[in-house]
Amino acid sequence: LSLHDALPICGILYQFAGKCVPFLLLATVALIDGFILILVMRPVRKERREAQGDMPKGTPIYRLLMDPFIACAAGALAMSNVSLAFLEPTIAIWMKKTMDTDEWEMGLIWLPAFFPHVFGVYLTVKLARTYPQYQWLLAALGLAMEGLSCLIIPFCKAYFAVIIPIMIVCFGIALVDTALLPLLGYLVDVRYVSVYGSVYAIADISYSLAYAFGPIVAGNIVHAIGFTWLNVGICLSNVI
Repeated sequence: LSLHDALPICGILYQFAGKCVPFLLLATVALIDGFILILVMRPVRKERREAQGDMPKGTPIYRLLMDPFIACAAGALAMSNVSLAFLEPTIAIWMKKTMDTDEWEMGLIWLPAFFPHVFGVYLTVKLARTYPQYQWLLAALGLAMEGLSCLIIPFCKAYFAVIIPIMIVCFGIALVDTALLPLLGYLVDVRYVSVYGSVYAIADISYSLAYAFGPIVAGNIVHAIGFTWLNVGICLSNVI
């Protein structure tokens, strides 16, 4: 959700208030958030220290990474974020060249995706409750939707036409994330000790890998073979 909020707001601020304002806003929000965390988490940490002896010991992260089920789910989580990690640093430049858009328009294009993302989370929770044995299928459908939507983006000629595939991409991400995160917890429950810190650290690592290498790899691909072939590659990798 932070993506859908931040990009439009920062694009508008950059256009109308200057380059420094978005960074000052982010710094202020981060400072307030850190202060609130100190106030809220301090009593929780104290309680955990007192109950340390009664807590079960979690499975080491390297053992979880060697589990093929967890590795597959983590790989799917990483791939679900590759589309955004590759699009975010490249689509603005492509829109500037092909549509001559302003900075606020580049940010605003992500705002409508907020609604299908929320709907995707809600729908996945409902379907997972009714059909818990098909959570893997929801994730697979989400990945396929992301890939096929990325294939459409380079052929969009109008500003508002780009919004539709981006909305579908974010809907697909909601399907993947909402289906696989509880599945990781379930895998730890049935195969290891029910302590979830390590497995959700793996999930965070999966996201981080996508966003760490996305801008570097995507920029090089666009420079070498173009924005269209970048999206063809995203489509193939997500569908496969």
